[in-house]
Amino acid sequence: MRSRVHRHMASVLPELFDEQPAAMAYLAVAGPLGEAEKKPVLPPEFNWRDYTVMLLHVAAEIEHSLMVQYLFAAYSMGGPQVPDELRKKVRGWQEIILGIAKEEMGHLVTVQNLLTSLGGPINLDREDYPWGSDFYPFPFTLRRLTRESLAAYVVAESPAKWTGDLAKKVKTDAEVATGKTVNRVGELYGRIDAILGNREHIPDELFHAETLPYQASWDEWGRGYTRGERGQDAGNVETVKSPELLVFGVFSRDSARKALHEIGEQGEAVGADEQDETSHFKRFLGIYAELAELPQGKQDLVARPIAENPVTAHRLNESVVVQYAARTVTTNPITDPGTALWGHLFNLRYRMLLTDISHAFRLAGPLDNGGVLTGRGALVHRAFAEMYNLRALAGRLVELPLDKDKPDGTRAGPPFEMPYSLELPDRDRDRWLLQRDLVEASRLLTDQLLETNPACVGDPYVVALRESDRRASEQIEHILDRKGCTG
Repeated sequence: MRSRVHRHMASVLPELFDEQPAAMAYLAVAGPLGEAEKKPVLPPEFNWRDYTVMLLHVAAEIEHSLMVQYLFAAYSMGGPQVPDELRKKVRGWQEIILGIAKEEMGHLVTVQNLLTSLGGPINLDREDYPWGSDFYPFPFTLRRLTRESLAAYVVAESPAKWTGDLAKKVKTDAEVATGKTVNRVGELYGRIDAILGNREHIPDELFHAETLPYQASWDEWGRGYTRGERGQDAGNVETVKSPELLVFGVFSRDSARKALHEIGEQGEAVGADEQDETSHFKRFLGIYAELAELPQGKQDLVARPIAENPVTAHRLNESVVVQYAARTVTTNPITDPGTALWGHLFNLRYRMLLTDISHAFRLAGPLDNGGVLTGRGALVHRAFAEMYNLRALAGRLVELPLDKDKPDGTRAGPPFEMPYSLELPDRDRDRWLLQRDLVEASRLLTDQLLETNPACVGDPYVVALRESDRRASEQIEHILDRKGCTG
């Protein structure tokens, strides 16, 4: 976490500041949701609304970080090394984790709705790797799925009072993976809820119902995720019973708190039936239990041998090693030129996804007008297309070599590197010009792929991507023509 944010975190997890008496002088001990006697204390430099916005920004970064790490783990799974008798099971585990990652996208979008309702700026940012913080669940690291890395996800999503022999074993594995004690995500949401529940801190008039047309809605973002349908779009596995994607509009205190509670319950199963397997915690724990039953040799074959924290060629001279307690985290440059091009294309489409989501929050209105996509509709439609692009590109990268000198060695994996900026221009026309720039950058990259690798000329994915970009370019030009010079 950036130091400019981290210095304000003592009131969220004050136990992390026990050795800083000066910082603790103005703090009360703050506990998880439901402990009414423990209240959050406003740190210096804030009022309550501004402080809540900052905490929501942190929540957004955590949801974004978890989503990306879960996706990377899921993309690593499978491959020719998986024993025949485990292939169906591993594919099922992969779809479950992909489903959880998509639910984290719903959480991320709902946090943007909370920010929008309170009049705060949205936040789709996160730090690049390798980095860590005492507040985040664990140091952000893109790693292949193992029993230990899966344990970190279980603990991050676990309820506050999870104890017993299994909990102890999972927490031990999680520390092996991360080099530190893994923090619970629910702690932060409990703190935000405690603030929103106090009318003296956040008066009713601070919730702006008139922002609803700008917020994400379930009708827009929940497509294809009604209960029981996950996995059917690709026909990959038998239906996995899963909760719906959660996207909540926020227009009042009650709707804001409902959104927080629903997000918390989907993650931790707080208050849910002991046998309910739909929470992130329960689903991760179920996979962990099954994986742990396998001999170590077979556990190691569940995921491909892909690099930890792959980075693209422009950072070849910037390989970074960071020590987190007992664990060393290293970036791994992609030195194979062909793989690096695919990595750059992945990063660009990732940027396009984030830009589409952010841009959609600047526009109000329906998705279509008489059957014709509006600007907002085009952005939401393209955001879904980018989600599929990322999966397709990741599927390539987990099979491509990392090192140009070791073509049969470690595979690359998707880099998920953040763009230089997620800021959008102030003028609407300039935002559409940025969209045009990104589509043009994609064309230039695919041109390079075709020039350097003739086998890509008839590649079905490359052909489809270029056609998709052509249609997107036509849409953007149509919007720019309508706006004219004064748009």
